[in-house]
Amino acid sequence: MRKALAFSLLALLLGGCASNPADRDISGTWINQVAIDAASKGGPLREALQAYGPNLEWDINTKAGQARYTNGFENVDGKLLGEESGAWKVDFYGSSGSELKRDGKQLSQSATENESAQVFDRALIPVPEGAPIGASFERALYSAYMGGNWTVVSGPGEGGTVQFQADGQVTGLPGADRYALCLAGDCASMSGGNDNMWLQQNGQGNTWIFARKGKELEILQAVNTAQADEMPQFTAGDRKWLLEKQ
Repeated sequence: MRKALAFSLLALLLGGCASNPADRDISGTWINQVAIDAASKGGPLREALQAYGPNLEWDINTKAGQARYTNGFENVDGKLLGEESGAWKVDFYGSSGSELKRDGKQLSQSATENESAQVFDRALIPVPEGAPIGASFERALYSAYMGGNWTVVSGPGEGGTVQFQADGQVTGLPGADRYALCLAGDCASMSGGNDNMWLQQNGQGNTWIFARKGKELEILQAVNTAQADEMPQFTAGDRKWLLEKQ
């Protein structure tokens, strides 16, 4: 009985040791699913990104010692210094580093002087090979926030159905075949606190202000109030479309 118990304990310990490295491995692509979930409730996009950001996606290769992230505006490359007590240190070549730790199915980023603590989940939606960092987050966000069928309540194409695809294609919206949501950077600073998107057709397009309220999506003209020699500053103009999610 004692030998059987000893062997059982040994097998348990060996099994635990064998699974620990895999459980701690942080290689792969991790996205800010918390921000996506907050946005998908139907509120303003920028509020969700600011509340649970700033970082949107991590891409990590432990074998190569590489770790990089994007906040939707900057893509930052770092050096993975190694693991110690379950935590991985990342050095950003002279700037303050980050500490990453895997907690089950999530990746935790420790708080620093400049950033709050954040949590990331593994990316599940596939992206094309060679896609830039941030593509996984973008596709997951587009699917959750813009996915489904939208009815044109008012505006061009009234009564029709609009579909915003995860890859940036849009169908059923007259005058547009592609779209992109503003996540951060210049497009955000130029919109005066409003959410905005880019709509284009055949490679030509414009900035539009949008407002999401539950199942309703307003798309309004973006009026530039800046002088010709100044950075554009957009404010909401007349409503072009009112869409309702089916």
